[in-house]
Amino acid sequence: MNIDFVEIEDVMVNSEVWETNFECDLAKCKGACCTMESKFGAPLKEEEIDIINKFLPIIKEYLPKEHINEIEKKGFWFEAHGEFMTRSLNNKACVFVSYDGDIAKCGIEKAYRDGKIDFIKPISCHLFPIRVSNFGGYVLRFEKYSECLPALQNGNKKILDFCRSALERAFGKDWFLRIKKVVG
Repeated sequence: MNIDFVEIEDVMVNSEVWETNFECDLAKCKGACCTMESKFGAPLKEEEIDIINKFLPIIKEYLPKEHINEIEKKGFWFEAHGEFMTRSLNNKACVFVSYDGDIAKCGIEKAYRDGKIDFIKPISCHLFPIRVSNFGGYVLRFEKYSECLPALQNGNKKILDFCRSALERAFGKDWFLRIKKVVG
């Protein structure tokens, strides 16, 4: 298919999302998406702040003491440029990072996988490596990071399929089936 974007129900999707192979390789990237150097953390929706607040005592059970101290001192989120974001520890690791050896993982997701909470993680994290911009409507694109090179080299799924559960969560199952029908 030789097009740059397709529109499904007012959501514009860049062709890289359905053309690029991608599959995370945590052994190689070490969870770099959770530890990228930046004073800005993961984007949050306002309703996600309330959900995380509700589960915060459980989530803290999965976090290193240094991260718990940061959350207790400054909170887990902040607002910048009209956007809500998670805090980063030392402008690097998200405050919700939990380490499995030398691999950064999401403490929220660990609590979810253990059946202790019913919220997997913020949608911006769940959608990664897809990034969502809003230009009067949603635009989905592939966010390229050098740390994800192994995921690109070894990926045997298209990003669209790799992110299926996140896309269905964000836009619905019918939306996902429609884009699959359009792009093949």
